[in-house]
Amino acid sequence: MRARAVAGRQGSGLGAFAIGALGSVAAAALLKRRPPGGADRWTRKNHVGRPVTLFEGPAYAVGAVAGALAGGAGGPAAVAGLGAAAFGALDDLAGDGSSKGLRGHLAAAGRGQVTTGVLKIAGLGATGLVSAWMIDRAHGAGSHPLTHLRRNGMMATLVGGGVIAGSANIANLLDLRPGRALKVVLLLAAPLVLGGNGALLSTATSNATAGAAAGAAIGVLPDDLAGRSMLGDTGANSAGALLGAAFVARSGLRGRLVALGLVTLLTLASERVSFTKVIESTPGLRELDALGRPSGSAPQRHPE
Repeated sequence: MRARAVAGRQGSGLGAFAIGALGSVAAAALLKRRPPGGADRWTRKNHVGRPVTLFEGPAYAVGAVAGALAGGAGGPAAVAGLGAAAFGALDDLAGDGSSKGLRGHLAAAGRGQVTTGVLKIAGLGATGLVSAWMIDRAHGAGSHPLTHLRRNGMMATLVGGGVIAGSANIANLLDLRPGRALKVVLLLAAPLVLGGNGALLSTATSNATAGAAAGAAIGVLPDDLAGRSMLGDTGANSAGALLGAAFVARSGLRGRLVALGLVTLLTLASERVSFTKVIESTPGLRELDALGRPSGSAPQRHPE
């Protein structure tokens, strides 16, 4: 009986994977045919002057959320994936790039300047918290929401929201070379899709959310690796938030605290250390990072 339940949960993850992949491919094709606001609005140049499109970001988010919903992940995945994508799109389409990194945006806020980056930080925090609350409420199995929240701890929900928001930011920090962020999504999603431990509802939600995130990554990976498109803040924030939500759905306070500590450490490290330099100087990571990328391909985004 237990084996059958585990197989069913994994099946929901694999189904979400398939829908996520097909959905992202279909959404990208539609956006290319009918670009909202015109193609130029969605085109950027990398540091060597090659044009890349941002269509990959919304295509990823739409495909991943569609897959998660089809797999039964429900509202938490939609809030995490689409909420993070919306605030990422704000930065992609309206940001002026005058402030860089967490330190830059917070410094701007201290001067009374509200940048799109500051709005995105606040938005990711809010949508992450709402998604974590929805996850914890759903897993209360019919109890009154406030009763469930007290029994399982307000702290767990707050920390879970931080994990989802922080994961969205980390994915964005990795989107600096073709395929890099998507490869990380696939590596982190695999154990969440295939894992079978945990309560029936929480594990099914996690499997479907992670499966959809991985499927959408597969769908957009070829164009990303070729340097024709990029996730941008829209897609990277969505991917990270979905992975964060998948983890939160199957973890308690202790696991969430560990995850929050890790994403906080990585975020602070990114202000002082170049992830690209670390990867390119580390055997194994360097080869994995370059896998599938045309030789001599340029970075997706401006250098760190």
